[in-house]
Amino acid sequence: MVRSLEYSNSKCNIFCSPIKLSNGELLQKMEQDHLAESLNDLFTNVSRMIRGELQETNNVLGLVEKMNTRVAEEYKGFGDVASGLRIFVEQLKSKSGSFDEYVQQIDTIEQQVTEFEAVISMLDKYVSLLESKVQSAYQIPPS
Repeated sequence: MVRSLEYSNSKCNIFCSPIKLSNGELLQKMEQDHLAESLNDLFTNVSRMIRGELQETNNVLGLVEKMNTRVAEEYKGFGDVASGLRIFVEQLKSKSGSFDEYVQQIDTIEQQVTEFEAVISMLDKYVSLLESKVQSAYQIPPS
């Protein structure tokens, strides 16, 4: 003999009428409801987990964006410094260009001094030779 029991769905409003089910059907219906509830909980929890991970990703991206902005500001300052240095170097080049004439004159003077030192050395040797000849001619002892 199959007993029939009344089963009312908890999600049913007051207008639902109880359903007459056998024990097997009632057990199957309860298992289905439990399974549906478990799946609903699973999907809810997975959804929360994914939302949490997406929020974490958004937070990391926000941090990266702030870091990029900060680095861009820092490098903008470096760019300004580099631009200033470039202008300074160009000014130095233009000033050094006006010194080229003086550098060339100094090089010419240096070459002339070297030639003059060579002439002086030759004259010194010649004077030493003459001195030794005069000493030998007058037989003066060397001093």
